[in-house]
Formats: sequence, structure tokens, C-alpha cells
Amino acid sequence: MATRKNDIPDDDEDDLDREEGPSPEFASLLESYISDTGSEVRVGDKVSSEVIAIGQDSVYIHIGGKEDGVVERIELLDENGELACKVGDRLDLYVVHAGDGEIRLSKTIAISGNADMLIEARQNRIPVEGKVVEVCKGGFRVQVMGHIAFCPVSQMDLHYVDKPETYVGAVLEFLIERVESRGRNLVVNRRRLLERLRAEEQEKFLSRINTGDVLTGKVVRLMPFGAFVELAPGVEGMAHISELGWSRVADPSEAVTVGQSLPVKILTIEKTGSKTGGLKISLSVKQAAGDPWTSVTEKYKPGDKVTGKVTRCAPFGAFVELEPGIEGLVHISEMSYTRRVVKAEDVAKPGDTVSVTITTVDPINRRLSLSIREAEGDPWLTIANRLTAGQIVSGKVERKAEFGYFINLAPGITGLLHRSRIETAADPQAIDRLKIDDPVMVRIDALDLQERKITLAPADGTDAADWKTFSGGEKEKTSGLGSLGEKLQAAMKTRK
Repeated sequence: MATRKNDIPDDDEDDLDREEGPSPEFASLLESYISDTGSEVRVGDKVSSEVIAIGQDSVYIHIGGKEDGVVERIELLDENGELACKVGDRLDLYVVHAGDGEIRLSKTIAISGNADMLIEARQNRIPVEGKVVEVCKGGFRVQVMGHIAFCPVSQMDLHYVDKPETYVGAVLEFLIERVESRGRNLVVNRRRLLERLRAEEQEKFLSRINTGDVLTGKVVRLMPFGAFVELAPGVEGMAHISELGWSRVADPSEAVTVGQSLPVKILTIEKTGSKTGGLKISLSVKQAAGDPWTSVTEKYKPGDKVTGKVTRCAPFGAFVELEPGIEGLVHISEMSYTRRVVKAEDVAKPGDTVSVTITTVDPINRRLSLSIREAEGDPWLTIANRLTAGQIVSGKVERKAEFGYFINLAPGITGLLHRSRIETAADPQAIDRLKIDDPVMVRIDALDLQERKITLAPADGTDAADWKTFSGGEKEKTSGLGSLGEKLQAAMKTRK
């Protein structure tokens, strides 16, 4: 039967008090036990724990030494209601209770509890869940563990909150800043928690990436100067507008959209002050996709007819983009066979889709020469099938000069009606009264395909050619009386 201390005689009790300490064997056992149990955990500690067993309602965690903890299974379910861990996984959890032989763990403090739990959460910097109820003056009202708390707008997020109403209804994690009057005066802060989590994620991120790596990120914000891309939870980088695409980008929204996942290349990583989150990461979307000029000679060759988009016009021509990053120049002299082009905008404006023929490819200098008129075709190649000398055709006055009129006969085909020929018309004054774009009937006198020249005459002209047609081709000698005398002689012969 065990002997209680109160049953020991007084003199024996004095002997116990005079004992110098535990025996060496006991001290060794105690030291071994302490080394096995590890350091004592306290409420508020964040521990990296290994899952050792999964029960129906609880998940059991080994946190070191001989100590095990337990977390409710419901806390570890994913958005589909499935358990997001298995035996052997390691989880980062908070100690929310330690005592009475039990260690309870949690991702956060539950959304219901008393004021003592609020005070405990504040003292130990344990995150608590809160639901944003409404926007109020200077911030938000947040329901935390059955209490209404206030969160200043400046402490709701890491960046400036320009649309507070988008947070209403969201269930988020907060740190408790102040608890007064048993929870009736409660102030919470989300920014500090995000900064803490960001610092942890940044350390993990930096340990596994290097400059030049290509990662997949998610576009989270657009600014006039570029796009912010989330690379990992709490880690963002910025792709400048000049790095969003190989094409010229006037506004980031032209190249990317919020929520879009895309590959990015890390250009630089700089450690900065806490104001910028500790890291300044420069990204490139276009470099992650590769330089299109490296394969330009495989895709495009002189003589190819392709379609492109006009990006901008200049006094000397228009720039046409064939694909992102591949842009060529259509010189103003290559814009049309059918008309004289003074301004590039007269043929193609920015935003127009045009067909072009590639004339030269220069990958070293990253230049392409293009031609719109070659893509449309040279009308002079088929002119011999359509026009012949002596043919009477209809045209329009294209341009008037002192020496004559330029008459457009077909798209890209223009002939000259010389002043000396106009005087042979039945009514020269009628031709003089013609204006630009007025129709006129003319006869083709001569056609020079090599020089691309057409000589014209009035359709009702009375020159030597007309007389030959009228007389049936007979050659008659005259006495120098001129064409009028010749006609009188012909009339007299007819009477005889």
C-alpha cells in the first residue's frame, strides 16, 4: 500500500527535506525525457506539423517529441468538401489551446467565441476569421466571433482600396489590434497579417527561383504603366507596358486581362523597403513567349502574299504588323498602282487590315519591306488584252496640265490627251470645259507597254488618221491647201 506524505512521521519528514537532490540515475532519466518531449509549445505558436492519423471528425498531428495535437477535420476541407491532406503531409497550424494534456491546433481561431478568446488571440497574434458586413466611414464593419469589429480602410489590404464595396460579404482572416469593454470595442487589421504572410512566402519563393526563370503567374491589377502579376501567394511582380507584348501596346488592357494566367520571365529581383513589400520583381511577358524574329526567315519569304494590320502611318509610308512583334514598312511608292498617293492615310489607316506582298526580309536589322500595290496586282500586265491602238474608250479626267489632260481609262491605267490633239476635236471648247472626274470619250492613238505610256486623241477628232478612215485608206496628193482644201476637192469629186 502506498504511503502518503501526511502519514510520514515529523522526523522522517525532516530527513526528506535534508535530501540533497535526485539521484544520478533519476537525473539522467529526466534529461532523456525532456530531450524527447522537445520544447514546450504555447498558445499562438505557429508549428509545422506532420499528419499522423485521420479520424472521422479530427485529424491528428505530430508536432515534435512526444507531443501530438488535434485539429478538426472540417477545417482542412477544400472548396469541394474533400480533405485537402493525407497521412505524412506537413501543415502549418496555430496552437489555440495547450493544457489539460491536450494541444488543439487550428488554421485560425473559430468565428465564434467569447471575449477571453479575443484577448488571447490579440496577445498571441493568432489570426481570426471575420465576415465583412458593410462599408462605414473610414473603413469596414466586420463580424468576428459574434462581435462587430472595425477595420480601417487602410488596413484592409496591401494595396490601395479604390472599391471598398467589393469586400462586403467576404470571409477573411484578420489580426486583432484592440479589445476593450469585453469585446464591445474591437479593432482588427488585415494588412499586418498579409504582410506577415507575404514575408513568409517571399522567403520560400526566393529560395527556389532565379533571374531568368520562366514562371506562370496570374494578372491581379492593371495600371497605366503596366500589369501586376501574382507569382505565388503574397508575391507579386510588375511587367512594364513595354514588356507586355512584342506589339506596340498603348494600354495594358490591350495585351492582358485581370485574372488571366500567363507565362512570365523574371528579369530582375531587388530587395527593397517594407513599403514595397520587401521585393521588387521585374517581369516580361513578351520574353517568356520568345523573340519572333528568330524564326522570321522560316515563316516569311520575298514574294509571299500575307495579311496584316496597319499600326501607324508616317509621311513616308505605313507600318503593317503581320504578327505580334513582326512589323514591316509599306513605302508610299508601294501603296498603289492605280493612283498617285500623297498621304499614306489615303490608302490605309491605322487599324485597317490589308493584303501585302513581302519584297525583302532582313532579320539582322529586324526589317521587312512590304508592298500593297504588288498584292493588288499590276494592271499593266493585262492591258494588252484590253486596249489596242485605234480603239475608242470612255475615261475620266484625272488631272489637268498646261500641255494636256491625263485621262484615267481603268484602275491604274492613265493616258495623255495632249493639247495639240484637243484642237483637232469637233468642239475643242467642250473639252476645255471638262472638270476633274468628268467623263470623256477618247481614241487610243499609241500604246507603249514598255514605257507604260498611252497617247490619246478626241474620239471625234479630224486629224490625218480620221481622214484616212473617211477616205477608205486612199493616199492622195494635195496642193498644199490643207485639210479643208482636201475636203472641198473630195466634195467636188463626189458631185461629178
